[in-house]
Parts: sequence; C-alpha cells; structure tokens
Amino acid sequence: MYVVEDKGGAIALMLAALFFLGTWPAVLTLLERRGRLPQHTYLDYSITNLLAAVFIALTFGQIGDSKPDMPNFLTQLTQDNWPSILFAMAGGIVLSLGNLATQYAWAFVGLSVTEIISSSITVVIGTTFNYFLDDRINRAEILFPGVGCFLVAVCLGSAVHSSNAADNEKKLSGSSTNCTKTTRANSDVSKDMEKGVTNTSDPTVGVENAKAGTAEYLIQLENRRSIKVLGSNLFFGLGIVFFSGLCFSLFSPAFNLATNDQWHTLKKGVPHLVVYTAFFYFSISCFVVGIGLNIWFLYNPVLGLPRSSFAAYLKDWKGRQWALLAGLLCGFGNGFQFMGIAASKHFLGHTPFWRVSEIIEKDVRIAREHDFYVHRCGG
Repeated sequence: MYVVEDKGGAIALMLAALFFLGTWPAVLTLLERRGRLPQHTYLDYSITNLLAAVFIALTFGQIGDSKPDMPNFLTQLTQDNWPSILFAMAGGIVLSLGNLATQYAWAFVGLSVTEIISSSITVVIGTTFNYFLDDRINRAEILFPGVGCFLVAVCLGSAVHSSNAADNEKKLSGSSTNCTKTTRANSDVSKDMEKGVTNTSDPTVGVENAKAGTAEYLIQLENRRSIKVLGSNLFFGLGIVFFSGLCFSLFSPAFNLATNDQWHTLKKGVPHLVVYTAFFYFSISCFVVGIGLNIWFLYNPVLGLPRSSFAAYLKDWKGRQWALLAGLLCGFGNGFQFMGIAASKHFLGHTPFWRVSEIIEKDVRIAREHDFYVHRCGG
C-alpha cells in the first residue's frame, strides 16, 4: 500500500480534501435550485462516489509490497477481519444518512448555515467519542476548549437561521406577488418526467430580473427549485440539520474502531484494517444505503416532492454531469482525508527517539504511539 512519507505530501492531501469536500455540497445545492429532483441527483452522486473509493483502493492500496502488519488492499480482502469491516460499514451507513439529510437541509436552512451547524455538531460529539475511545490520553484542557468553540458555533448558526427566516417572512408579507402562481401540480410534473421532460421551464428566466434578497427573488426561486420551502416551520429545517450532524458525528468513531480496534474484536495475529480497505467497505455501505433509500424515494417522495420513477431517472440528463462530478469530489475528498490521517501516523515511525519528550508536550497520544513504533522498529 502507498503511504505518504513526507509532511508536504500529507499537507497537500489534506488541502485537496478540504477543497473537494467543500465544493461538492455547492454543486448539489445548485442542481436543486435549478429544479432537479434530489433523488435523481443523489443516485448519480452515489455511483461516482463509490467509483472513486474503488479507484483509490485498487491504485494507492496496491502500490508497493504487502507487509504482515500493513497488507495491500487485495491481500486484506481475504483476511478474517469482519468485526472491523462491520465498524467501517456502520460508519458508511451513518455518513450516507447524514449526507442524505443534509441534501434536504440545504433547501430549508441554506448551504452556509447547514454546513456550520452540522460540522460543529460533528466536532463536538465525534471528538468526545474519540476522546474516550482513545482512553482519554489527549490533553482535555487543550482539546475541549476548542470543542466548546464549536458548540458556540452551533448556537450562533441556529440564531442566524432564525434571523434569516424572520427576515424572509417579513419580506414576503409585504409583497404583492403570489408565490403559487407559477407552481405546477405534482401530478403534471410526474407525467412530464415519465416522458423524459424533467423541467419544462427555463431556469434562467425571471430570477435574474429580480434583485437578490428581495421578496420577488425568493418567490421566483421557490417556483423554480425542486424542494418548496416557503412557509415551512422554522424548527423543521433545524431538526434535519441536527439529525445530519448527529449522523456525521458517529462515522468518525466508527472508522476509528475499524482501523484501530480499540475494543479488541479481531483475532490474535490479524492485522488492523488499513485505511484503503476500511474506506472501501465504508463506501460500499454508503452506496447501498444511498441507492436503496433514493430508489424508494422515487416512488414514495417526501417533503411534497413529485413522484418519479427509475425510468424517469434514466431519462433525466439535465445536470447529470454535475451530480456525477459531485460524487467524484466527495469520494476523492474522503479518500484523501483518510490517507492524510494515515500519513500522520507514518511520521511517528520515522522520528528520532530523543524527540519523545518534545512530542509529549504537544500530545500525549502521539508520544505513546511514537514510543511504540520506535521500540517495534528497533526490536
């Protein structure tokens, strides 16, 4: 398997991950605002998201010689490591549920506020779980003040959403424009989709004629987008965001258990899952949940969306390239993120023994792992 051996490479991986993971939500939000059904978008996204994981596993996971404690991807597929596989797949399940919920939350709460709240919840709960999984060996006086800042961000994000909702309601109450004038019946939209016509209106008409932030702009956007949100309950959108944040907070501890086996579920002599194998199974379960739920949502839509079908999905090519791109961005972003974490652990095995005391002052956990690697390599 390929392991990054220099800090520059690890930093580059993390920067690429930040860019990819910060870009794909904007792409999916754009498609929803242009009227594409979220079920269609997520099905396309799920396909390329899995393909990215398979590509990473079969390339980076196979580079170099396989070692007993660090086997290549294909070698590890035949090993008896099902407990760790189940943890990895559990992480993929909750991540898929979180992504699916977030896709709807973007419409109700907005992209920026949704990301702030869900990411902050992820840090607060996920960091706390990982702290106890690692036997509380991190310095709590440094760790948890930072966690507290993210908790404040959750409260501020909720306040921003409440303020935005109040402003929008005030604008709409003073507008003479009827937001239902151009809204078509769901039955008509469903019939059009069956014929391969997914959006009979030009998404560029009207919106540019209204000034952003005005009541007219909000109404025109509402008529064009696929998820109708005007008049929705304030706490409904926040509830979706908090649910997604809870799901996101669980995938990191699950992946931690899959790769480090803190609960000692593996048989003696069986190596821990390498990052590529864990990421592969993680993505498999993410794909299965995403595909299964969205096929069900085609025929049983939620939140007032029109009914669709698998045939209508296959005919819907409008914006498909962007949905496929979003899946690649998310897949490679997650993969590069996990590779960067693996690279940070690799550095511990190439640091002189005399630096243990220096590392202790920064992080007790890193020092303990460093000491283990030095003794293992020297003995």
